[in-house]
Amino acid sequence: MKSPRWVVAVGASAGGIEALRDFFAQVPRDVDAAFLVVMHIPAHSPSQLHQVLAGCTSLEVCAASDKERLKTGYVYVARADLHLMTEGDVIRLTRGPKECRARPSVDVLLRSVAVSHGPRAVGIVLSGMLDDGTAGLWAIKDAGGAALVQDPAEALYPSMPQSAIDHVDVDVVAPVAELARAVARIAAEPEPSSMASASPVQASENEVANEGNALELGVLKMGEVSRYTCPDCHRVLVQIREGAILRFRCHTGHAFSLLTLLAEVGESIDKGLWDTIRAIEERLLLLRQLQELSDKAGRTKEAREYDALAHETEVRIQPLRDLALDAQLFARQR
Repeated sequence: MKSPRWVVAVGASAGGIEALRDFFAQVPRDVDAAFLVVMHIPAHSPSQLHQVLAGCTSLEVCAASDKERLKTGYVYVARADLHLMTEGDVIRLTRGPKECRARPSVDVLLRSVAVSHGPRAVGIVLSGMLDDGTAGLWAIKDAGGAALVQDPAEALYPSMPQSAIDHVDVDVVAPVAELARAVARIAAEPEPSSMASASPVQASENEVANEGNALELGVLKMGEVSRYTCPDCHRVLVQIREGAILRFRCHTGHAFSLLTLLAEVGESIDKGLWDTIRAIEERLLLLRQLQELSDKAGRTKEAREYDALAHETEVRIQPLRDLALDAQLFARQR
């Protein structure tokens, strides 16, 4: 089986199963390309996506295996809790730091294909929430590849494709059936004679996802030190600019877009509020128990003091409960 002339990296999240099925149902069997697919999946459960896609395409579909060589006419689907990457025409599966709160990450796949294949790379962003895929698609365009995006009007969740359109000079915006035809047209073109080289930052970030050695690779020199800390490890975040895109990465290697950082900070606030509520409720229970023991022992004055403290605690905890239940505070962009 020959190596592919073109490598197509496809990323999706919420609403992605429908988009992927419709896309691969339209890709012709004889296309001279290999396909790699990342869809955000839970780390704790094996993905069955390769079996789902196998039932709707004439291409060969399989769960990706580490160090397997890319083959024309194959679709390689990411496994749970592992980044899907390429080194040349070889697949790599790694447990590098999460990017945009995800492993596998769409950005990691797209950036990896950009670094490995330059103008022979095609990046596709489909339905999903927030903005994973935008930075990776920018890397593919920067390396001379083609950027394709699902029409947000068709996507079940338009945030990911819309973000890509807003920040990247995309080549095609269309329904998934037309994206499949666009890939077939690109794959029929002559192979580019020159290879664009990846930027030093993209190459280093690709290595971080592969090896996890962000500090050794000079992550702190990739941009300006920001005012934010990493929600995962609480280390300082470096601010990285690429065109209109603003991203963050810590020296441990965790990476965030603006929207995913906002979402992660929201989760930290949510956890912190409920942890505080739990601690105050335990104080309330202890005060009530002390009141009960004082009553039984005949220490009436002491019992009244504990009762007053418990009542004050109940009054003070209510605003925290109201804040934790405030849907507007924790509203998520879609």
